[in-house]
Amino acid sequence: MAGIDYGAARIGIAITDPNQTIASPFENYQRSDQTADTLRFRQLVEQENIVQFVVGLPIHISGEESPQSREARAFGAWLAQVTGIPVDYFDERFSTKQAEQLLQDAKLTRRLRKQRRDMVAAQILLTAYLEASRDHAPDIGSLDD
Repeated sequence: MAGIDYGAARIGIAITDPNQTIASPFENYQRSDQTADTLRFRQLVEQENIVQFVVGLPIHISGEESPQSREARAFGAWLAQVTGIPVDYFDERFSTKQAEQLLQDAKLTRRLRKQRRDMVAAQILLTAYLEASRDHAPDIGSLDD
């Protein structure tokens, strides 16, 4: 599974382990043209065995979607079309601010924070998605039953 912190110029990417329990920052992808973008995401699917994408939606504090949310949804639709992989969307409110704070706390320089911020935001988004998914998973009961 891959988490996507969508941006018009740069996309933060995080991936999970095979058991989909831990999210890790993977890369910041600098967008190019549609052909290069298609190639990069198809390669990502193949190399990392991606079975689902989670695209972050920047939602207003009120809970309403923003113009950036619509852009992220359009990107997600394109991503599903070019990779054949399902896309889910998840509220990413404050993930970039959280990422920036974590990187500041780690005492990274401004340049290093900028290099890592989007992929750490994608990690935060993907971690929250995984936790929310576990919270809604059906209880299968004890193995002793």
